[in-house]
Amino acid sequence: METIYALASARGKAGVAVLRLSGPRAHEAVAAFGVALPEPRRAALRRLKWQGEVLDEALVLLFAEGASFTGEAAAELHLHGSPAAVSAVLRALSEQPDLRPAEAGEFTRRALENGRLDLAQVEGLADLIDAETEAQRRQAMKVFSGSIGERAEAWRRDLIRAAALLEATIDFADEDVPVDVSPEVLSLVDGLLADLRREAEGSRVAERIRDGFEVAIVGAPNAGKSTLLNALARREAALTSEIAGTTRDVIEVRMDLDGLPVTLLDTAGLRQTDDPVESLGIDRAVSRANAADLRVFLVDEAGPLPGVERREGDLIVQGKADLRPGDGMRVSGRTGEGLTDLVAAISLQLRDRTAAAGSLTRERHRIAIERAIVAMESMRAEVLRGTQRTEVAAENLRQAIRALDSLVGRVDVESLLGEIFASFCIGK
Repeated sequence: METIYALASARGKAGVAVLRLSGPRAHEAVAAFGVALPEPRRAALRRLKWQGEVLDEALVLLFAEGASFTGEAAAELHLHGSPAAVSAVLRALSEQPDLRPAEAGEFTRRALENGRLDLAQVEGLADLIDAETEAQRRQAMKVFSGSIGERAEAWRRDLIRAAALLEATIDFADEDVPVDVSPEVLSLVDGLLADLRREAEGSRVAERIRDGFEVAIVGAPNAGKSTLLNALARREAALTSEIAGTTRDVIEVRMDLDGLPVTLLDTAGLRQTDDPVESLGIDRAVSRANAADLRVFLVDEAGPLPGVERREGDLIVQGKADLRPGDGMRVSGRTGEGLTDLVAAISLQLRDRTAAAGSLTRERHRIAIERAIVAMESMRAEVLRGTQRTEVAAENLRQAIRALDSLVGRVDVESLLGEIFASFCIGK
C-alpha cells in the first residue's frame, strides 16, 4: 500500500487545519520534519522543520497499524489554519519519496478493505457527513455504528443454520435420517421473513429521512400559497401577486422542520384553464402534489380542486386568515397567524411516520432485502413440496445468504464502490 496524505478539514482560513497520513511510511513522513515521534494516541506539540526552515508548530498524533481509522499506520498533523501554513506542509510532503495525495474517499476505502468498516457503515459515514438535520444525524450515526451489519449477521446466522439442516438431509439422502428437519427450517425462515418484511417496509421511511420529506402546498389560484411558503421559509422564495395564476412552476424550499429534513413545494393554483403555459404548470403541480409525502390544502370557497384527491393525513387549512373568519386550522402568510400551529401539525404528521423507520436507509439496502425475501419464499415453497425438492430449497437459501451478504459488502458490490467513494471529499 502506498502512503497517502490529504487535508482532512475544510479549505480556507480556520483556527486549526488537520492533515492526515495513512500507509507504511506515515510515521517516517512525520519524523522527516525533524521531530521526535510521540507515543501512539498521545498528542504532542512539535515544531515542523523542512530544509532548515520552520513551517509551523503543530500538534502531532500517531496511530499504530491496526489501531487507526484505516487499519494502517496513520498520523495527523493539527496545524494552524492558515492557507500558507497548510500549503507549505503539503508541499514538503509531496517532496518526500513514496508519498502521494489521497483520492476522494481513499481513507474510507482503505478502512473498508482492511475490515475496519463494512459497506453499510461506509454509507452511514457518507450520510453523517451530509446530515443537515437532527433526524438525519441520528439515523446516519446509527448506521455508521454498525446496526445494519449486526442485524445482517444475525439474519445470516439463522439462514446458515437452516441451510445446514437442509444440507445434512442431502448429504445423508441414502441413509435413514430419524429427524424431520423441515419444521425447524420453516420456523427459522418464517421468523426471518416477518423481520425482513418489517425492515423492507421501514426502509422507505428511512430513505425519506435521509433524502428529505416533500410537503406540497396546494390550492386554488390566489389562495395565498406563495405567501405562505415565503412566511415558512422566512424569505422571498416565491413571487407573489394579486393576479391569479402567477406561479407556473413548482418552487422548492428545503428547510429543517423540527429536526426533520423537509422540502416545501409551492405549486401552481389548480383550476380549469385554456392558457397552455398555465396548463403545463398545473399538470406539473398535480404530479408533484400526488407524489408528495404530505399535502397542505389551502381551502377557500372554490370547492374541490381538479386532479388532486385528498387522502388520510393531509392537512386542511383555511388560508388568508387575516381576511376571512372561520373555524378549524387557519393561517395567514401575511401576518403570521397560525404559522406555529401549522408547523406543529406538519411535524406531528411526519414524526408519526418516522416511528416506523427501519435500519435500512438506501434503495440498495431495500433491494437486497427484497431479493432475500423472494429467495426465502421460494425456498419455503420447495420445502413444503417434500424432500425431493430439498436441493432446490438449499440453493434458494444460498441465494438469500448472498443477498444479505451484499448489504455489508461481502459480495456483489464491486461495481458500486467507485460511485460510493466518489461522493466523499478528499481527506475522508
